[in-house]
Amino acid sequence: MLKRDFLKSAIAGAFASAMPFASSAIAEGDGIVEMALGADDGAKVTLIEYASFTCGHCANFHRDVFKQLKADYIDTGKIRFVYREVYFDKYGLWASMLARCEPSKFFGMAELFYKSQSTWTRAGNDAAIVDEMKKIGRLAGLSDDQMDTCLQNEDELRALVDWYRANAEEHGINSTPSFILNGVKHSNMPYTDLQALLDEALGA
Repeated sequence: MLKRDFLKSAIAGAFASAMPFASSAIAEGDGIVEMALGADDGAKVTLIEYASFTCGHCANFHRDVFKQLKADYIDTGKIRFVYREVYFDKYGLWASMLARCEPSKFFGMAELFYKSQSTWTRAGNDAAIVDEMKKIGRLAGLSDDQMDTCLQNEDELRALVDWYRANAEEHGINSTPSFILNGVKHSNMPYTDLQALLDEALGA
């Protein structure tokens, strides 16, 4: 059974006592796995998306734009796509911890969280929201024990919060979705505008 009191106190502590911003994001060696698709690290063009699982605009992006972006640029190996979570609230953090239970299932879980965002984010109290999240996890093949273990991992929780804060400081992230294209920050935009920026960066 999920220990809700543990989750509440751990999240409050993580946000209250997180270390000051580091000069750069925490690397994979510090326990955080970078969620990426497409070309390998060091690709000519890297697009980083900063998004929150509870952000409506992010859900719209993944519904209306991401599939085209994936087909045109990611699956073809033209660009490296990196997804980095933003934590504006505890529910987005919980969703991230569940999605990261099995890194190989992260993007599938992310798609499910965005598709059903209006359902699980409005389920009611904390227990109801977690129950809805776990339904999504089961669809992805996660067991209840596995999900409870992930949600109760305080070290992971604190590391993710510190990682998010370091990333947000490094790239000046204050809204979602935001995009970093080869080091340059961009706000949310229609696919045609994003396509033009990517083609320019690729030299197309």
